[in-house]
Amino acid sequence: MRISVTFRYALLSLVLAIFAYCYGLDSRFAPKNGDEYPYMHIVRMTADSGHWLPLQSQMDGIKNTKPPLIFWQGIVSTYWASDWTLFNLRWPSVFYTALTAFFLFLAVRRFSGKTQTGLLAGLVWLSFFATYRYGRPFLTDPPEVFWISLPFFALLYWGKCAFESKFFFPVLAGLCFGLALFAKSFAYIAPATVALGLYFWYWRDWSIKKVLTLDLYKLVMIGILALSVFSIWFALDPQPEAVWKEFVLGENAGKFAARSSNYLLDLVRGGDSLWMLLLTTLTNAGLFTFVLISTLIQAWRERRFLSTQEVLLFLLIGAFLLVFSLPSQRSGRYLLPVMPAFAAVIALHWERLPLWGFRIALFLQCIVLATLTYLGANLELSKFAVDSVAWTYSYAHWILMGVALIVTVLGFVRPQQCKAFALMGCFLVYCALTSSLSPLEGQLGRYSSETIARVKGKDIWIPCDYRAKDEEYGLLLPGSHLHGYLAKDASNVGELINTYPLVAVHSPLGVKPEICESCQIVGQRMEMRARHSDEEIKLMLQGQIGEHLFVTEYLISTPVSHPELLNMKDVCR
Repeated sequence: MRISVTFRYALLSLVLAIFAYCYGLDSRFAPKNGDEYPYMHIVRMTADSGHWLPLQSQMDGIKNTKPPLIFWQGIVSTYWASDWTLFNLRWPSVFYTALTAFFLFLAVRRFSGKTQTGLLAGLVWLSFFATYRYGRPFLTDPPEVFWISLPFFALLYWGKCAFESKFFFPVLAGLCFGLALFAKSFAYIAPATVALGLYFWYWRDWSIKKVLTLDLYKLVMIGILALSVFSIWFALDPQPEAVWKEFVLGENAGKFAARSSNYLLDLVRGGDSLWMLLLTTLTNAGLFTFVLISTLIQAWRERRFLSTQEVLLFLLIGAFLLVFSLPSQRSGRYLLPVMPAFAAVIALHWERLPLWGFRIALFLQCIVLATLTYLGANLELSKFAVDSVAWTYSYAHWILMGVALIVTVLGFVRPQQCKAFALMGCFLVYCALTSSLSPLEGQLGRYSSETIARVKGKDIWIPCDYRAKDEEYGLLLPGSHLHGYLAKDASNVGELINTYPLVAVHSPLGVKPEICESCQIVGQRMEMRARHSDEEIKLMLQGQIGEHLFVTEYLISTPVSHPELLNMKDVCR
């Protein structure tokens, strides 16, 4: 059987996707959300307690921040925190993401009748930056997206059998939604059941009477079963009143409070407005944002000829948009469960889509790749080094950058391959992002084994710009007792060495900090700064990259002795 050119490119994209999602999975610099640090902290503290519940945390107000499923997952994957690595924490997330892509492939292949279309749907979803950003780190999103999506995939796959099922499908959907709630929040039962209600309503030819008589009991069964699974938390947790106060009232009900002025004004203006929700939902597609926009435009033009499955996909998207426009805190991240539906619509329209959306994607990819190439060359040619270890790339890095740039350029000059090369370019960009920071994953960005052994068991103060940031430092200085101070003070070397007995400070590259005679530099490494002033950004654009994007972190031992410091509030908490 002859394989089409498009299918061959899709298979090549699949190989690139697998590599991109696995490459650098244990990287500290992997695109992620800051919630990963608090989640890591809760897992470690709970594992140290030796009990599954209650969840443990040293952070004020952050303990029962999410249901226990994600934390139990972390406990199991790290063998009760005995094998504490980012890889062990993250690989279940990649597994969930792979399962979602696989079942999306099966569903779209079934109702479209084309293996190529199903494969494209899974690949397009994996190409979305939001999928890459939230689908790899140790976060609640991968299990939430999978368990919410599965019943809708089943409806698309089985069609009439699932819609007419009186027991099997409702039980399946209830258990899946229940696991989604147990991973993220009971609030997701609202958009999930609204979407299912719209599915059944459409299936019954928009007859409310038929839905009430034939399907209402199914929705009630699904909702009760899902909430029953979630309520296991209250049944098992020895402190259910804390769960109610912190999670139900604080984490969920609080999202309906006005954020700035009042609810109605927040709805139409500001960072939490409905328009921002729509915009951030579209930008979940990342480099494929304009491909998604072109697909929506085409779908609107062809709205009279949409297939049943396309209508169902849009009903799912509409239900989530409607429900998540109601809380005063609105975020495109809440719409991650419908991004597979967007990907399916793109795949269904793939052959008929105009090229302009893909050319914009290629243009954005070229900008990212050119910027990374410029930054990498600047750093390597500048000969930045820490403790005789220089910033250097392997030949494989430059081969990757060259191939990625060639693919994106060819996408412009070869219209027939434009779409395929734009899809491959997304995964090549993700690989390039990881590879560009690879020197910091080696000796250059880590303390030596001698330094780690020397400070093991000692109290160390480290810069903290996010809650539980010390969990990341725990990977760099295992066995040490870490305490946080404000990251903005990290360059105030004089003040820091006069305050803390063992402290990590930041100094510009090539500039050794001035320390007291009795102070001693225990270790050093290079670190990438997270926040910059407008002036620093301007200087970096002018070529002074290393001087402002990176710093040397020195671990300094001082003669200071302040036992009361251990009793002071930890900034990381």
